[in-house]
Amino acid sequence: MTGGAGTVRLAVVTVVRDDLPGLLATRASLRAQTAAAYDWFVADGGSSDGTARWLARHADEAAWWRSSPDRGLYDAMNIALDAIAERSPPDNAPGNAPCSHVLFLNAGDRLADGRVLERLLPILAEHPDAGLFYGDALEELPGGRLVVKRARSHRRALLGMFTHHQAMVYRLGESPAPRFDPRHGLAADYAFTLTMLKQGPRAQRLPLSVCIFAGGGRSQQDPARGRREQAIIRRELLGVGYTTNATLWALQWLALTLRQTIPWLYAKYRFSPNERSFLS
Repeated sequence: MTGGAGTVRLAVVTVVRDDLPGLLATRASLRAQTAAAYDWFVADGGSSDGTARWLARHADEAAWWRSSPDRGLYDAMNIALDAIAERSPPDNAPGNAPCSHVLFLNAGDRLADGRVLERLLPILAEHPDAGLFYGDALEELPGGRLVVKRARSHRRALLGMFTHHQAMVYRLGESPAPRFDPRHGLAADYAFTLTMLKQGPRAQRLPLSVCIFAGGGRSQQDPARGRREQAIIRRELLGVGYTTNATLWALQWLALTLRQTIPWLYAKYRFSPNERSFLS
């Protein structure tokens, strides 16, 4: 895996458990990229479906991988972050430069098209003072049609995640990056992002769709728990009181109800056609 923009090198972290088809879809998306200045870190939670055997047979494709039981999605992400921090390239070999940024692309998630990294890496290099980059995400509707879910401004982070976690890139500074709080089984990515924003380096909006989001995850299966965790995180990290939290909880519930009961109206409000994702 060589190439890239200056000293920028991306760590792509993939967490997987018993989802070999999803892992292969993510791998195919990475292999299709026209720019390959990335290293793949794969944390498998001790799969029994053949994922571990596949990783062992294709060990040369990953900069690091493990297959061992963990305490869940965010614990696996922390383990991968530790692996990135501990990795020391031999003799500073050009093809093994330290990773400067990290993208979390879990099994089943894909990059929006084959030129995402080609467009993304120069932007990362042009903004060395930015600690967080975020763009749009593609979602697949019933029937297979891809639509763009526009990112909101990071200044509206009080409302919740302003884009999908898979559409965010975090800069890895000289000091250790924050870690995901295992108390939050569904919303630790929200706490992680708020912590990065509070640390000071500015956020940079990306003019592209970054990922194709694989739906059906735990946050979609138990949205009430996700809202409760977000309320706790807002109180602890932002000092948000009960009344404001209750109002935000109600707005999130209303948006979800709208999506479930009147999906065409939600789609009209929240989605856009995806032509912009495939600009030449």
